[in-house]
Amino acid sequence: MSMNDPLGDMLTRIRNAQMRGKSVVRTPASTLRRRVLEVLQSEGYIRGFEMAVSADGKPEIEISLKYHEGRPVIREIKRVSTPGRRTYSGVKTLPSVRNGLGVAIVSTPRGVMSDARARADNVGGEVLCTVF
Repeated sequence: MSMNDPLGDMLTRIRNAQMRGKSVVRTPASTLRRRVLEVLQSEGYIRGFEMAVSADGKPEIEISLKYHEGRPVIREIKRVSTPGRRTYSGVKTLPSVRNGLGVAIVSTPRGVMSDARARADNVGGEVLCTVF
């Protein structure tokens, strides 16, 4: 079965797992997913992630979710740019999530990074998702 939006699928798996109070969630592996998870980890939204292999031998990523006082650290995670409607933003028009309390994850020519780092590096790109 083919998947149209692999990144959207990963974000939904994270959202669903946190609603159920799970500590770990697995998703199929890809480079884009790994880069987004690196940003989420560096910003403190997840504990970490590691590469794993599923029962049928396919590569997967095991994500360790983070909770604070029993509540998920990620309150809201939304996909912005979809395969049907790409959303690009220049450095001056990068979105600010909840007045800077959240983070927008941007795919730039220099790699996947947070909106704050993209502003510091003076580079724009495709706004993948927002996290608060």
